[in-house]
Amino acid sequence: MATLGRHISTSFEGALTALRNSVLMMSSLTERLLNRSMQGLLQRDSDLCNLAIADDEEVDFLEKEVDREGVEILLRFHPVASDMRHVISAMRLSVNLERIADQSVLIARRAKKLNKESNVPEVSLLEPLFREALGIFHDAMKVFVDGDAEMALQLKPRDRVLDSLNKEVADRFMERIAADPSRVQSYINLILIARALERVGDHSTNIGEDAFWASHAEDIRHTYEKKKEE
Repeated sequence: MATLGRHISTSFEGALTALRNSVLMMSSLTERLLNRSMQGLLQRDSDLCNLAIADDEEVDFLEKEVDREGVEILLRFHPVASDMRHVISAMRLSVNLERIADQSVLIARRAKKLNKESNVPEVSLLEPLFREALGIFHDAMKVFVDGDAEMALQLKPRDRVLDSLNKEVADRFMERIAADPSRVQSYINLILIARALERVGDHSTNIGEDAFWASHAEDIRHTYEKKKEE
């Protein structure tokens, strides 16, 4: 019986490791997609945009794989509460990764439209948003890998900074529309790209919060101020 117990435990741990690896693979591909989309915009390289759009199909496939693996673990092993949180968290993470990929595809499609027109110098205003969004994404995935509680608590405040950056650049683009109505479509595309980067921050923050819940059995979505006071 003891041998059987170890066998079952090892099988569960192996399945959970495979699930986490699928999430990490999906994360790596999602990051590549986001980077290609933004570099396609900043370098005016539509080939990079096309590569990003093509990557989305693989992200969608991996999301389905994570769901399949997660459901199989729940049905086969009936994990205890602490283990179940890790399975459910991985499945929820995959949803947010897929949504980040969708936002990246939106960026790639808008970038392709911009690349067909004369250069808009204000495109450089999107670089700080990109750096901030990518940084939040990186740290959210570190929370998933390491369970870093302090890093998890920093994500929401950083997301608010990204929200402010989005508002600032959107206001600048609206000013440019008023000053140069002939370029209205270009500036609208830039506004939509800025909004997509802001949404990347939102989904990344969700990833960190779900990972924190898996590791610490606590929902921190609405408790940041309380945590800071403590």
